[in-house]
Amino acid sequence: MIEPLALRMAQHIKSVVPDHPASVPVLKHALAVLLNMAFITGLTLVISVFTGHTREVVTIMAAFAFLRQMTGGIHLKSGMGCVAVSTLLFTGLSFITLDDKWNMIATIISMLLILIFAPSGIERQTRIPKRYFPLLKVAALITVGLNLWFAYPFVAISFFAQTLLLINVRRWKTS
Repeated sequence: MIEPLALRMAQHIKSVVPDHPASVPVLKHALAVLLNMAFITGLTLVISVFTGHTREVVTIMAAFAFLRQMTGGIHLKSGMGCVAVSTLLFTGLSFITLDDKWNMIATIISMLLILIFAPSGIERQTRIPKRYFPLLKVAALITVGLNLWFAYPFVAISFFAQTLLLINVRRWKTS
């Protein structure tokens, strides 16, 4: 659903502004990313209103997205698959409560996963040169490590979920 919609929108933009420097495939990709993000955010927020967990969901989505920019992670092939999985993930995480002990454990495991696997799969998703990837790892470690001080449970669970997505089992098996 997302890809065809993005294609129709890109073709419409190109027909209205034929001299636009971006090609239809480039516009389609950019629009697909934006639509994906909009559907995930909108659907998750609507569900959170009914579950009464809006504050938790907003915290989880913000923490997840912020860390994902530094660490990368597994990407699903389908835009709608990503919307479904992300919406279920963020909604589900909003129901998990961590006490201080589990908050610390989740944060420390997240830091270990970053040390081992980050950044993962961002080579074709960022314009940041590969020579700066070690700085992304350090920034991610500092970001996650700050939660040892602040001890926000929904941030810890969001970081934990994001760092689990750094583990690319297919790449690990072939190494």
